[in-house]
Amino acid sequence: MSDENKVHATLRKVRQIELRARVLLNEVLSGTYHSVFKGQGVNFEEVREYYFGDEIRFIDWNITAKMGHPYIKIFREERELTLLLAVDISGSNEWGSKLQTKREFSAEVASVLAFSAAKNNDKVGLVLFSDQIELFIPPRKGHQHLLRIIREILFFKPQHTSTHIPKFLSALGQLQKRKAIVSIISDFVPTHLENNLENETIKSLSLLNQCHDLICIRVDDPREHQLPDVGYITLQDAETQQLFYLNTRSMQTRQRFETLAQEKIKNFQSNCQRCGIDVIQLHNGQAYLPLLQAFFNTRKQLKR
Repeated sequence: MSDENKVHATLRKVRQIELRARVLLNEVLSGTYHSVFKGQGVNFEEVREYYFGDEIRFIDWNITAKMGHPYIKIFREERELTLLLAVDISGSNEWGSKLQTKREFSAEVASVLAFSAAKNNDKVGLVLFSDQIELFIPPRKGHQHLLRIIREILFFKPQHTSTHIPKFLSALGQLQKRKAIVSIISDFVPTHLENNLENETIKSLSLLNQCHDLICIRVDDPREHQLPDVGYITLQDAETQQLFYLNTRSMQTRQRFETLAQEKIKNFQSNCQRCGIDVIQLHNGQAYLPLLQAFFNTRKQLKR
């Protein structure tokens, strides 16, 4: 394929995702995002003289003591939000058993969130990560900015294929100091499956959740928790390149594979719930908007 054809194919893919995201947003999620995320509080603006009827709790006692008569602090509500999309582009996300890879599926989900934020007049930023931050696009507004975010999620070439979420989260905390809505879209599968690394991941997510409004969107593929009966197969880990040989004719093997996959999902969800971290579980190739809508509706009710 020529360079010109590659450019046209890239633009076409970006436009397709943009169009689908806009349609889904208008038909299903219109207004839902705004009703859940309304601002992060108030900012101090100025000090002025106290007038009869002002609330006493806003009196600035230091200025009052210096001036000899009451002054109060004036605050301005902070309405503008920042959405920071953190998308996993490690090797395990370059695969999919459906019409799209997990990375393409993640790009579509991220696009819906990005256009929801833009409709709310919020800034949107992007972090692409593997075992480190591969790309950081600072939060901004604008249609071309959103198109760039979609393009980078789809086509950016990472330097690494492995995943180390605690290492990435530590770097993310240094990048984004100001409070934001942080949506991490990942399969949350570390390259090495030691229990201490899984525990470290939950601990790191919990620390990030204390500083930001954190939402973990866990993306997987149906074939990652259910094997077909096709005889002997060879599987390769996309991150470590390690080979595995399985006899899928064995019902015991298939059941064990499915049980371990379900336990992985349940353990991650329960550990996050214990730490007060919101989790949305999505499957590549399956309808995800009802799950996003249910999540937003639940959060809206809890905020009342």
